[in-house]
Amino acid sequence: MRSVVVITGPTATGKTELGIRLALMYGGEIVSADSMQLYKRMDIGTAKPTAEEMRGVTHHMIDVVDPKESYSVARYVEDAGKCVEDILNRGKLPIVVGGTGLYIESLLSGRSFAEGEQDSKLRKELSERYDAEGGRKMLAELFECDPKAAERLHENDKKRIVRALEVFLSSGETITAHNEKTKKIPPRYDACKIALNFRERTQLYKRIDLRVDKMFELGLAGEVEELLADGIDEKYTSMQAIGYKEVVAALRGECTLEMAAEVVKRESRRYAKRQLSWLRRDKQINWILWDEQPDYEKACQNSTWFLEKSGIIN
Repeated sequence: MRSVVVITGPTATGKTELGIRLALMYGGEIVSADSMQLYKRMDIGTAKPTAEEMRGVTHHMIDVVDPKESYSVARYVEDAGKCVEDILNRGKLPIVVGGTGLYIESLLSGRSFAEGEQDSKLRKELSERYDAEGGRKMLAELFECDPKAAERLHENDKKRIVRALEVFLSSGETITAHNEKTKKIPPRYDACKIALNFRERTQLYKRIDLRVDKMFELGLAGEVEELLADGIDEKYTSMQAIGYKEVVAALRGECTLEMAAEVVKRESRRYAKRQLSWLRRDKQINWILWDEQPDYEKACQNSTWFLEKSGIIN
């Protein structure tokens, strides 16, 4: 099985910098696993690395999608998988960097996804039925064909109820059966997974707050204004990202930019907590914990030891 390196962790912990340093040390290329850095023209609010920060290291899966497009985890697995294979075939080291846990887990497992296009006619019909008939009735319908899936869902979870019904109606296979089947497939890649965090939660939150302040100083509001001027508003998934929807509200007079910044900080902290909850399920992760500031030199030393232990480097 071929190997990859993963650098992950909650937002604002220095994943990008460590990934670039390791790529420079070991002839690697970066494959982004950030669900928002995919979008073109959304740079400041997604904290994309600049050309100067990249320092000549090739980055994949950044600026690949128009903000008006829908983008699924299934599409990410296909697109990022091609990047990883190309990097491996050229004798380079793929370094997957990002905090979108589902993207990383799905890429490593090579998970296949149940049939159904993101904008399929059936999905649109089911969505319209949900709006007209209500979640309770649609969930009851799901109970009839896939009780295990229905038991896990709340009637207000429109997206997953519609998706589960769509899978069954389009393929005849329940989404529960599909997911159980795919779990039995051996993983696509062997991975050395490294996660970053701060020892003290207060330090992580301080780092997040500083990052948000910097985004506003760099012109996040102007970036959002340009997107809105081009017709990219909150109906698109891209504009539901933390940082963008709050600024949209401010630009429409619903609050001040200062108030929006505080909401972005709060939501970013909540997101970091969710990311940590996801990561702590994985017992194969090697943790690097920062004190007040990241120590990248020491982190590179620790990462080297992790890579040697996993057999990725000699």
